[in-house]
Amino acid sequence: MSDCCCTTASPEAVTAETGSGEGLHIAIVGTGSGAFAAAIKAAERGAQVSLIEAADIIGGACVNIGCVPSKVMIQGAHIAHLQAHHAFEGIALQTPVIDRRLMVQQQQALVAELRHAKYESILEDNPNINLIRGKAHFRDSNTLVIEKRDGGEATLTPDRIILAVGARPMIPEIPGLADTPYWTSTEALVAEALPQHLVVLGGSVVALELAQAFSRLGARVTLMARSTLLSREDAELGAELQTILENEGMQIRLHTVPQKVRHDGKQFVLTTEAGDVQCDQLLVATGRQSNADTLMLQNAGVDATAAGNIIVDDHMRTSAEHIYAAGDCTSQPQFVYVAAAAGTRAARNMTGDDVALDLSAMPAVVFTDPQVATVGLSEQQAQDAGIKTTSRKLTLDNVPRALANLDTQGFIKLVAEADSGRIIGCQAIASQAGELIQSAALAIRNQMTVEQLADQLFPYLTMVEGLKLTAQTFNKDVKQLSCCAG
Repeated sequence: MSDCCCTTASPEAVTAETGSGEGLHIAIVGTGSGAFAAAIKAAERGAQVSLIEAADIIGGACVNIGCVPSKVMIQGAHIAHLQAHHAFEGIALQTPVIDRRLMVQQQQALVAELRHAKYESILEDNPNINLIRGKAHFRDSNTLVIEKRDGGEATLTPDRIILAVGARPMIPEIPGLADTPYWTSTEALVAEALPQHLVVLGGSVVALELAQAFSRLGARVTLMARSTLLSREDAELGAELQTILENEGMQIRLHTVPQKVRHDGKQFVLTTEAGDVQCDQLLVATGRQSNADTLMLQNAGVDATAAGNIIVDDHMRTSAEHIYAAGDCTSQPQFVYVAAAAGTRAARNMTGDDVALDLSAMPAVVFTDPQVATVGLSEQQAQDAGIKTTSRKLTLDNVPRALANLDTQGFIKLVAEADSGRIIGCQAIASQAGELIQSAALAIRNQMTVEQLADQLFPYLTMVEGLKLTAQTFNKDVKQLSCCAG
């Protein structure tokens, strides 16, 4: 592993017939999941890879400040909640004792362990992948300028370039906000003290996950959403989740954006149409924006959306022929598994393959409790596309495993084409919805009908059996069936 920044172009030696990257030099800007997936695949195919990273640590958002630490925190909060609120008789309820400092220490130790296992060790073991430290931007479509930490500059002229620079928290333009010590998710996940009253701005994934986690750990939480919860999804999901969160004690204010924010040295004061709200900590979780604005894309002829996301096709190609992009900096959905799949396909296409990324059956999960999981089209999305639909919603009091768990919050919904019965979408809010949604994704990918799904064998007393029961409701009343009736 070297920090050398100066490399001359290698002769191009790749054809569609051989599918080989031998002789190619590929530069990848970023070191997150999309970047590493691309680097590993390109190196496997014989290319020499230069990874360029401006940050002190490698690995991107997921392992360092996103997926991994947030899920550790969420699971800890879940355990605390169960201690005080489970529904089982004969097991005494107790108020959990929270040591947030120890929680963070354990969480960050796992982060460091996974960063080494999944990122740093790959660099150590793969001589075809070279790490370059510095901040990159385009001089022209063929030249990357790398600003080194010592103030110097170097240039790189690779044969192919992959942009995988990720995204950062998007901060709304609310008067006074920039002058306050607000948190983003980055600071919130490593905070060693719990706020007494936390206000969360946002109504989507990050806002909801962290708001519930802090609430379950003992903070009083007020959530302010610009519109509704999970506003891009089926409206029933957000409404059901709102009821559940409010029943846990969270205060939720929909259609609320602070008019201004100030901090008096101790407290935040948020001015809203309904009056001032005071809190000792403010978490801003209003979405993420692409880091591509650091790359001087215009110098390379790479097009981006008005929001700054790099425009890519289903082959991860940008508007510049030899430049590809993957991950959260692009116009694709911001999920780590999408980034990794995109990075792998970008590398394959650069080295002679012709592979697309099909996102038509892409599952997504919000790790609240219960989880919210979706795949395919909602009824509204299908109707907007001119598809005639039929749908069924099964509440979880009809699912034997949910009854056994003494937790029947939520529902499973299937959307099908009206004429063919082919399944085109699934929405679920349920314990372990993230596990059951993959079965729905496979059903959609394989163009199954509701009758075919209803005819499948599902193990009894599993949450995923709820998919079979929901499919059965298209043709019968499942309340009239015996348990595990086929």
